[in-house]
Amino acid sequence: MKSAAKWIYILLIILVILPVDLLDLGVQGITPAFALFLGLFFAFIFECPYPKFNKKTSKYLLQASVVGLGFGMNVTESLKSGSEGMLFTVVSVVGVMVIGVMMGYWLHINRKTSYLISSGTAICGGSAIAAVGPVLKADENEMAVSLGVIFVLNAIALFIFPPLGHLADMSQAQFGTWAAIAIHDTSSVVGAGEAYGPEALQLATLIKLTRALWIIPLALVTMLIFRDKKSKISIPWFIFLFILAMVINTYCNLPSALTGTLVYLAKKGLVLTLFLIGASLSLKTVKAVGFKPFVLAVSLWIIIGVSSFFVVMATIE
Repeated sequence: MKSAAKWIYILLIILVILPVDLLDLGVQGITPAFALFLGLFFAFIFECPYPKFNKKTSKYLLQASVVGLGFGMNVTESLKSGSEGMLFTVVSVVGVMVIGVMMGYWLHINRKTSYLISSGTAICGGSAIAAVGPVLKADENEMAVSLGVIFVLNAIALFIFPPLGHLADMSQAQFGTWAAIAIHDTSSVVGAGEAYGPEALQLATLIKLTRALWIIPLALVTMLIFRDKKSKISIPWFIFLFILAMVINTYCNLPSALTGTLVYLAKKGLVLTLFLIGASLSLKTVKAVGFKPFVLAVSLWIIIGVSSFFVVMATIE
């Protein structure tokens, strides 16, 4: 069984990264959502044969893919279009943290678990939890529960957000802003943006990475709340590389063939990342979440999703 799982795992990776569009089959390769579905399908049947490889590769491949996407963006145009979503980003981050901590207290959830779930919902999913966890000195169970519930909702978001956007007749700018605010992890934000359209992809990526920078002040505030000044802060350095890639693309007049290739490889990397993320989830992880943490996470997700939807529809054309 383990041997079969290894071969199927390898074959699925090849399928995911294969440039199907070059085979003249009438399709444009595996989409991010379908890659995530394949990963989940694999995880629910087999146990991931290379869990450490899966975890590390998905982390660094996502970061590299995001940087690569920067070579397809113009700094001036991106900042101009992204500025409309910045104010609500600030309000939503603070609001979700306050509401999450209060709800966690009301539901009698472990203080650190509710704080981690709130952090993941407010900022950027697993990245925020991974950054804040050591500052909190959260144990393995608290980290596993928080990451598990955020991951499940993050996977669901990639499937339901693009159809909801089309149902509401959202513009590219509206959907990109909404996805960046309401979806947890950067991987699914970028995946949903790509599924909706090129403008949505650029805007969603920009706003989400701006939102991810809130990890730094959140970690500092966490130190004050939990009174531990010795813990290290994990800074998402790849965001600055993403900005550098945008600057280079805007002002260095690189050949379009080069930037086009980098963006293409970045999108392929994102697809593979989502497969690896899906393959890392298991029924054991889902069962370990528990009812109350799941209620908290879903409640926060609905609050941020619905409120941001109405704000975006009212303020962005």
